[in-house]
Amino acid sequence: MRNLYDYPIGENSPDEFNVIIEVPHGSNNKYEYNSEYDIFQLDRVLFSSVHYPGCYGFIPQTLGGDGDPLDVIVLAGEPFSTGTVLKARPVGYLKMTDDKGQDEKILAVPVDDPRFNERHSLKDIRKHVLLEIEHFFQIYKDLENKFVDIDKWYDLDETKKLIVESNNNYKK
Repeated sequence: MRNLYDYPIGENSPDEFNVIIEVPHGSNNKYEYNSEYDIFQLDRVLFSSVHYPGCYGFIPQTLGGDGDPLDVIVLAGEPFSTGTVLKARPVGYLKMTDDKGQDEKILAVPVDDPRFNERHSLKDIRKHVLLEIEHFFQIYKDLENKFVDIDKWYDLDETKKLIVESNNNYKK
């Protein structure tokens, strides 16, 4: 059975790619895509009084260091609903480690939102926004007693390499 993990990554990857949104910006509900039943289901309500600092989802046709599709945080003027497919452009990524191992979070902006036309790299994103995202991932599992270690932000070139590598891992 085909599922959303098999949805096309996009013709212009890694410069632009499709993202499937699981969690809208501002939510503290963690939804995950269930490929066996082709549905989105509630994984958990975050244990902390925090919310997602952007729309959270994945890049189809990729496999990251944790064995799952690459995670993406999409900055947006308005939240995109769970299940939305949109075209995004990467600006960088945050490398971290959690209880399951290496975990990368791609930071992207929506291609079809003119408010983000001038956002092409981490230098174009306000420092405080990057700090908020980093802080969210540092603490969002604290009350679950789960381990998270933040490495650092990586630039656009490294991000594109990661996307290509993850797409190649999917194809194997």
